[in-house]
Amino acid sequence: MDWVKLVYSVILLVCGILIFVASFSKKSDERRKFINTKAQSYAFIVVVGMLILEVVESIYLTIQGNTSYDGMGISPIVFLTVISIIYLITLLIYRKKFGD
Repeated sequence: MDWVKLVYSVILLVCGILIFVASFSKKSDERRKFINTKAQSYAFIVVVGMLILEVVESIYLTIQGNTSYDGMGISPIVFLTVISIIYLITLLIYRKKFGD
């Protein structure tokens, strides 16, 4: 594995853990729980949407008989990066919107 990918993966993992731990570390009231729940549900919708698109793409390419399709799917690093960024952005938007 390339060193750049390894370092990027470790940095991404640490940042992801810090984001999730920081959002739950404080004693929370109902408003904070609501904000976290909204951000998590939106990130979950994005995850499901990305997975559905990937399945549809693989089915389409298989039906078309595309010989160049290798069936590799979504890169886990890219997938985690997108989901972490979506979660962080929605968390910041909902914090600003609902005042936390």
